[in-house]
Amino acid sequence: MRTVTGRTDHVVVVGAGLSGLSAALHLLGSGRRVTVVEREDLPGGRAGRLQRGGYRMDTGPTVLTMPHLADEAFAAVGERLADRVELLPVHPAYRACFADGSLLDVHTDAAAMEAEVERFAGPGQAAGYRRLRAWLTELYAVQHRRFIDANFDSPLGLLTPDLARLTALGGFGRLDARIGRFLSDERLRRVFSFQALYAGVAPARALAAYAVIAYMDTVAGVYFPRGGMHALPRAMAAAAADAGAELLLGREVTRLERSGSRVTAVVTGHERIPCDAVVLTPDLPAAHRLLGRGPRRPLRLRHSPSAVVLHLGTDRTWPQLAHHTLSFGAAWSRTFDELTRAGTLMTDPSLLITRPTAGDPSLAPRGRHLHYVLAPCPNTDIGPSAADWHDLAPRYRDGLLAVLEARGLHGIAAHIEQECLVTPADWTALGHAAGTPFSVAHTFAQTGPFRPRNLVRGTDNAVLAGCGTTPGVGVPTVLISGKLAAARITGGHRERGGPRGGARARQAEGAAR
Repeated sequence: MRTVTGRTDHVVVVGAGLSGLSAALHLLGSGRRVTVVEREDLPGGRAGRLQRGGYRMDTGPTVLTMPHLADEAFAAVGERLADRVELLPVHPAYRACFADGSLLDVHTDAAAMEAEVERFAGPGQAAGYRRLRAWLTELYAVQHRRFIDANFDSPLGLLTPDLARLTALGGFGRLDARIGRFLSDERLRRVFSFQALYAGVAPARALAAYAVIAYMDTVAGVYFPRGGMHALPRAMAAAAADAGAELLLGREVTRLERSGSRVTAVVTGHERIPCDAVVLTPDLPAAHRLLGRGPRRPLRLRHSPSAVVLHLGTDRTWPQLAHHTLSFGAAWSRTFDELTRAGTLMTDPSLLITRPTAGDPSLAPRGRHLHYVLAPCPNTDIGPSAADWHDLAPRYRDGLLAVLEARGLHGIAAHIEQECLVTPADWTALGHAAGTPFSVAHTFAQTGPFRPRNLVRGTDNAVLAGCGTTPGVGVPTVLISGKLAAARITGGHRERGGPRGGARARQAEGAAR
């Protein structure tokens, strides 16, 4: 594995999102001095927090899976996730509501899910689910160490025995077709393939390897931090500070100073911070602007679809809503064509409705409820522009409420006390390319060693982290990206003194002075 050359004693991490905080914790555990610079007044990045009239709204991801990856970051500085964040298991992981009126609760417990599938679609489909679960588990085991939690220096890094195993498992076939080998019920196939949208590709065109996201959701388990998703980055930032990191919030990085091929300082509107290495977590265009150069690629990067998010604080809820509810329209393949090819808004939308107060009522005033409605939409490369969304937003908001009303959330508009609508115009204003928070799509040409690398050509001591680089989009993968970025600097080895050896050594040195 290639690593940053030269001295790496002091690392500046630009961005206090999940990837930046993960990188910071792993760097601290390897004895580096770390400064984290964040333009917002709170840590979290995409996993931020908005407060309106006593409602505490998470502005980013709502689904937490694979919490052991966060625990790895805490463990790097001798701490435990459980000591900082209380995780609440979400049961059911999802409730799927279909256009024909049928409902399916998605359980991560094997026996409970098998019984639910049998109730929903009969014993034949339950048997198919058992085989699918075994396949998902094996698929994840093959991919995790060699293809997800791995730094690639070239496509030759794919050539391991696990590549043959992944091929034998059908990982390079199409996702929808592979799921169809186990489940013939079209509604069930949706439950195990809609996750392809996270990767920015329709299930009919996505690699079957991306079924690992379904493994994370439907086998490994879904969790919710007490205090909301923002509690995770807040706890990571606190652990980093306790381990010796300097956190500079409300500071926007304006430029990088260079000497030849090395970054020598990070400059904000407030200060100049000398450094030996830098980890850049902003979206790729922003990182490339700071570096003054981008990667050489034969084809332009393709971006994932975007999303409209309607945050609602209401004085009631609706009993059919679980913590996470998938509200499917009748259309399916047409919906993906609209989102990824035609660039038009969904004519029969499928929605993710999250009710975080189901797990933590304290996120809203007493007797009130939070609802988070996510509607996928085209990114601004192929769909309405950011400017178009300024006029489109109010009409789309009203249309979403009409769809929710028609699907059983009766009187929803009249029960809203606080709201916030987020559109691709807002994602664009935050610096996200193509107006999407989901970054670069996971097409074959943008996956694994073909994804933008986390080492930067022409700069010896800069590393990238975040959803635009290795390994990709999603909370688990951005946590891994921070660890992989740190490994590029440290070589992946901790100091002999243990996880907190570096921080303790610096404290002792300071006392001696």
